[in-house]
Amino acid sequence: MDYLEIIGTLVGLLYLWFEYKASIWLWAAGIVMPALSLMVYYRFGLYADFGINIYYLLAGIYGWAMWLKGASGKKELPVIHTPIKQILPLTAIAVGLLLFIAWILIRFTDSTVPWLDSLTTALSIVAMWMLAYKHAEQWLVWIIVDVVSCGLYIYKGLPFYAALYGFYTIIAFFGYFKWLKMISEER
Repeated sequence: MDYLEIIGTLVGLLYLWFEYKASIWLWAAGIVMPALSLMVYYRFGLYADFGINIYYLLAGIYGWAMWLKGASGKKELPVIHTPIKQILPLTAIAVGLLLFIAWILIRFTDSTVPWLDSLTTALSIVAMWMLAYKHAEQWLVWIIVDVVSCGLYIYKGLPFYAALYGFYTIIAFFGYFKWLKMISEER
């Protein structure tokens, strides 16, 4: 039994609750969880997940600052839809990251799941950026990440993280609709 996985799972549940509520405290949990997960993922050979958690630490600091000051530095950011003009660039970035990360994992590591590990990592990078700007559609990207991660963690023998990501999938559906409601209430 991996105690860091269990503690990371509990912190992950707090993170999810704060994200669902659009609470700035999600960023505090979003700094602690990746710190714990770094050690777990490295031990289990999930190298892209290891790498993404370094990004999560940095994104946690950036996201916290963005939510405190807003994009213009004047007020807290409102929840918004992803602007149409950003969908193609975000998709291109995700595909480019997927191919690059997969190439690194195939060429330089002993990863047994390079494509799935790369997919979840690439999409997570894009979703975290969307979250920092409070785009409601970040939840849709997380649904894909969560479903794939759940299966990946079952395969790798990480039952607590698999259960956490299964739960994340369910909450992501509710989170998306909650954030849509927040958008209509802000108008």
